[in-house]
Amino acid sequence: MEKFNEILTAIDDFVWGVPLMVLIMAGGLLLTIRVGLLQVRKLPLALKWMVKNEEGGEGEVSSFAALCTALSATIGTGNIVGVATAIVAGGPGALFWMVVAAFLGMATKYAEGLLAVKYRVVDETGHSLGGPFYYIEKGMGDKWKWLAKLFAFFGVCAGLLGIGTFTQVNGISSAVKGFFDPKGAHTIDIPFLGEYSIAVVVASFVLAIVVALVLIGGIKRISSVSQIIVPFMAIIYVIAALILIIRNITEVPDAVVTIVKGAFNPQAVAGGVAGTFIIAMQKGVARGIFSNEAGLGSAPIAAAAAQTKEPVRQGLVSMTGTFLDTIIICSMTGISIVLTGANEYAQANGLEGVDVTTYAFKQGLPFPEQVSAAILMLCLVFFAFTTILGWDYYSERCLEYLNGGNKKGIMLFRWLYILAVFIGPYMTVKAVWTIADIFNGMMALPNMIALFALSGVVAKETKDFFKRRKAGEVEE
Repeated sequence: MEKFNEILTAIDDFVWGVPLMVLIMAGGLLLTIRVGLLQVRKLPLALKWMVKNEEGGEGEVSSFAALCTALSATIGTGNIVGVATAIVAGGPGALFWMVVAAFLGMATKYAEGLLAVKYRVVDETGHSLGGPFYYIEKGMGDKWKWLAKLFAFFGVCAGLLGIGTFTQVNGISSAVKGFFDPKGAHTIDIPFLGEYSIAVVVASFVLAIVVALVLIGGIKRISSVSQIIVPFMAIIYVIAALILIIRNITEVPDAVVTIVKGAFNPQAVAGGVAGTFIIAMQKGVARGIFSNEAGLGSAPIAAAAAQTKEPVRQGLVSMTGTFLDTIIICSMTGISIVLTGANEYAQANGLEGVDVTTYAFKQGLPFPEQVSAAILMLCLVFFAFTTILGWDYYSERCLEYLNGGNKKGIMLFRWLYILAVFIGPYMTVKAVWTIADIFNGMMALPNMIALFALSGVVAKETKDFFKRRKAGEVEE
């Protein structure tokens, strides 16, 4: 297994090397310039339209439901486990690069949502299909269809083998075990797999059943569940993190200084490993993309299902997802970890993943440790659960593009997805996150190529829309 991890790490380092990070950040910067810093100027309008649905547009679900479906896939283990993993591996400065990537990523997410609606296909029954595969094919031309298929293939793999299943289930099982059986006192021997906590086995079984019951209902059931769970659990998590931060408010300035210094200071690298700020940047950008998925090309698949006539409007709504996911929720997690010294404790005691954030909540919240751990466990379980649902939708749409909508193939994939959810807890944490990182990077490459190529379309659509809005031709 150690050799396998080494091979995966080598592939991951290659995929998430400097070229891809530069491509993603440069793409976000280019789009920021071309749309005139729209993520700052139009954020209030975007937040207003986030909760106000448009009347009479084509599509399967409301704009808010489409956003909740996208958020269900982004607000997950990346916000709790991913932030901790980035800070432990890359130092506190990794959080700085997560936020920088998210700021530029808001422009990227805006462009993705706009293009998804502009180039989507809506059939006679109202079924919508759109995303990078269609804006590559229709926006860049048929000669680029191979790139669209490449994206769709990596999207299927990412959903089935990475961000959609193993990482989420692993996070859930770790949280459940940490709460119900932290010392591993109650175990069962599973043939070919080894000894595991009964809490992990029961959690994986129950989770697989619940996921199966929801996935059978398709996009409408997924969006219905997401509209209830995502806002509710996000509010609870933000309140808990705010209590922790306010309780330690006098130490916040020092924590912010530590984060900013760590972004550029070679000594910030975890464990004192020699290197440069590139390591902090790499971990921060990689985990930031994992969390908010800006540039990945996944969120526009959900945006394409929105009932809207205006691509720009949906782009603005999509943009709020990155703001809420990373700039708000991930920042709160990261500051909580740095405030409580959880990253230093993790390095000294070999903690990883959810255990790092759990330690921060136990130390920082004014509740008994079991109550703090329970709050985090519930948030993580529900965040990860909705991410599993969202990514099934993404990967099924990718498969639908590849196989021409073959229903038998999609149903077979759905059961394979449920099986992956069931076996997820038995994958090692390091291998799971590395596999997810690799597929994320492979998805991002064709999508970012398309965003560079179609940035002129984004700029033109944006200019035309706000010109029409000023003339009173756009529904408010």
